[in-house]
Amino acid sequence: MTSFAPDSVVLNRKLPLWYQVSQSLRASILGRSPQDPLRLPTEEQLAGHYGVSVLTMRQALKELEDEGLISRHRRRGTFIEPGVKRGAPVRLLGSVDAIVAQQSGMTTELLEHGRTAPPAELAEHFPDLAEVTAYHRLRSDEKTGEPTNHARNYVRPELAERIDPADLVRWPMTKVLRDVVGADISRITDTVEARLADPETARLLEVPLLSPILHYTGVTYDTAGRVLDVVVIHYRGDRFSFTVTLDAT
Repeated sequence: MTSFAPDSVVLNRKLPLWYQVSQSLRASILGRSPQDPLRLPTEEQLAGHYGVSVLTMRQALKELEDEGLISRHRRRGTFIEPGVKRGAPVRLLGSVDAIVAQQSGMTTELLEHGRTAPPAELAEHFPDLAEVTAYHRLRSDEKTGEPTNHARNYVRPELAERIDPADLVRWPMTKVLRDVVGADISRITDTVEARLADPETARLLEVPLLSPILHYTGVTYDTAGRVLDVVVIHYRGDRFSFTVTLDAT
């Protein structure tokens, strides 16, 4: 039986390895194609893939099992749950792969994209640019079709020239920038605040006007401190919560 092939990841030694592996594997699972096999490689094969010990891999798999993403069967192996729900709480933790996992696992529709001036409230992030490339996407629960959030990304034009819009239907922008474009991402800053749904957001997310939403802004930097991408996401307040975990080490 063919096994599911997870994406690769560069591990950050400042964060727990089991956590980074679980988040990377989670993103791979939620971003898989329908035709991909459900069976995972063995613990030993996965440990070799990620470059970690079997004990670390076992801990990562337990995290995904507790979340209900996988099931483990003695003598048969480990399998992705085919009917897994994809509206899990968003966890803001300290790795790029956590952000990728956060954005994965939903049906995505690219509503529009093209050149535009940076919005006034985000212009400070692009002081050297008169134009950026904007991408507007709507994400829905794969199982119910219910809209859950809509996102607007503002990307440096020289990076956008290397982005295939079709990739943004399958993968989060963070993954496309890092793994497809090859951008050298060093950090992402997150800001979350409560707001009331404006007419556009109420229409897209199918919620009452002025109902509570979560307004998320993520700013992606390269190793030189230059902003590569700014995303503004409006989440339905009745579908998402944010959990922040700080590593004390």
